[in-house]
Amino acid sequence: MKKVLKVEQFAQDLKLDILYMGGRDEFEVDTSDLNRPGLQMAGFFEYFAQERIQLFGMVEMTYLQNISAQVRAQRLDYYFSFPIPAVLIGRNLTPPDELLEAAAKYNVPVMMSGLTTTKLSHKTTMYLDKVLAPCISRHGGLMDIYGVGMMITGESGVGKSETALELVKRGHRLVADDVVEIRKLSDNELIGKSPDIVRHMMEIRGMGIIDVCKLYGLGAVMIEKSIDFCAQLEIGDVSGSDRLGITQEYITILGVQVPKMTIPVRPGRNLAIILEVAAMNFRLRIMGHITANDLDQKLVSILTP
Repeated sequence: MKKVLKVEQFAQDLKLDILYMGGRDEFEVDTSDLNRPGLQMAGFFEYFAQERIQLFGMVEMTYLQNISAQVRAQRLDYYFSFPIPAVLIGRNLTPPDELLEAAAKYNVPVMMSGLTTTKLSHKTTMYLDKVLAPCISRHGGLMDIYGVGMMITGESGVGKSETALELVKRGHRLVADDVVEIRKLSDNELIGKSPDIVRHMMEIRGMGIIDVCKLYGLGAVMIEKSIDFCAQLEIGDVSGSDRLGITQEYITILGVQVPKMTIPVRPGRNLAIILEVAAMNFRLRIMGHITANDLDQKLVSILTP
């Protein structure tokens, strides 16, 4: 799926200098992979990943400087005649005049960075991975509790925001309240964040909107966090729930299975403490320590003659 990127925003996010933008203020990409056009500069176009952002480094620039001006102009003109999205240049290398002339002729944005080619490639690929990742929005909140990204879900009015506020007061960090934007970065990695317009804000019923960052400081908020665990809040007793915690439930988001726990909500229950314990218990499970299994083994050893 192609994504339209603004040239100025792309350059700003990656700290690039725009050498040529022309009449195009945007370009399309559908992959985070980059192409190093060394073979194309040598005249090989049998296989050319023209749909990728192009990256010029020391090798490409040195080669261009060591061929005649006539051949350089011909190669670059033919190269830019393909529908390439944009060109990046690393190490602040000065491009030959023929490159900028060909870019202007075919209206291709050219940007430059002081980073080494490898670092620029890595930074750009990571950026494009996030931009191109599948994205959905889910109703709920997202907290960082003891390093665990916990998504808190449940029906409206069940107490998600109040629980999140109590967790913030106890020293944990808010990522999103009410709406979580979720991106799938890989086959098993989800990243959640808040929509920009309501970032660091929270709605408390009867009070209205509060700014958690201004009330509790920068240490109480995060921009984004991986989604490691889901806590589903449900009013009343949850029938058929696993009281021992042997069976692990999951929720599927964008094809990724996330461990889930259903927590009954009743008057007098301190949900913030329960979620803190749930986060610590989740970390124990990752390390291979499952308390319910340990108890089961002890009971079996006692009952076995």
